[in-house]
Amino acid sequence: MRNAAYLAALLWLCWTLMQAVHELGHVTAALLTGGSVQRVVLHPLALSRTDVSDDPWPLVTVAAGPAVGVLLPLAGWRLAGRRPWPLDHLLKFFAGFCLIANGAYLAYGSFEGIGDAGELLRHGAPIWTLWLFGAVTIPAGLLIGHRLGPRLGLHRHAPPLRRRHLAIAWGSLLAVTVVECLFSAR
Repeated sequence: MRNAAYLAALLWLCWTLMQAVHELGHVTAALLTGGSVQRVVLHPLALSRTDVSDDPWPLVTVAAGPAVGVLLPLAGWRLAGRRPWPLDHLLKFFAGFCLIANGAYLAYGSFEGIGDAGELLRHGAPIWTLWLFGAVTIPAGLLIGHRLGPRLGLHRHAPPLRRRHLAIAWGSLLAVTVVECLFSAR
């Protein structure tokens, strides 16, 4: 039971942090290309989004969300992995999670033209580029996360997680959720 509660907190935490990194990509690109960021929505009960006006390079701004959303977590995992430390598997899991989430978002979103996928298509991105992004990132995310089960307490022979790990996971999630609620525009 403790392992399931830990996994629930970890997945929710990864989801909220993935959205933050993804939106950071949109915000950074908008600012670098001369766009004006009107609002960033990061709320636990909403899908994240960045509203930009006067954007001279909308295709770049939209594409930067998923691009930064996969590259920044990968870079963080690889840089932190240069020296072994007890929680390196969490960064590896997060990087894999971000690859899968961003890839699925674009690949499957292209069929209905929703979210960033719809925006990319409206601004001229060929649909096959969205499919290619998903075809590369989803398997890469699965490969990165492969064999992490025992370290995450998901193996049938894995010992129960310590209460401290469970408390840290839920405490981190609570902290991120409070920050999102306090600072997010709706």
